Amino acid sequence: MTWVEILAMLVWTGAGGVLLFVLMWVDSLFTKYKDIQEIKNGNMAVTTRFVMKLFAQGYILSQSILNSNDLWTALLVSVVSFIILFFLERIVEIAFRAGAGLDLEEGVKQGKVAHALLAGSFHIVGALILAACL
Repeated sequence: MTWVEILAMLVWTGAGGVLLFVLMWVDSLFTKYKDIQEIKNGNMAVTTRFVMKLFAQGYILSQSILNSNDLWTALLVSVVSFIILFFLERIVEIAFRAGAGLDLEEGVKQGKVAHALLAGSFHIVGALILAACL
């Protein structure tokens, strides 16, 4: 391993970390609650959903880096995947609310871990599918 490869790893990791921070911040703007405050308050449902969503985004980022020779392409793929997952999440939430009378986001806000696991699992499954498309 050369110094250039080590430097490249640091740059790619740093850029990926910044991107994940930004994506999770953007995601928190669209929830009915303040993620970090709820996590500080010990809301395990919010923490569970947050961790599952972070894992999903991290997995997509890792696969985009694996399949790309260009940092900007890898980051762009992650952003596009985030947008796709965002819209799919909204569609699924509407479907569950209309079809089953189950408001996942409200349940997560209320601390219902079952709601968080269900909502988070959609992100992980979506990430696996999107990563397979890379």
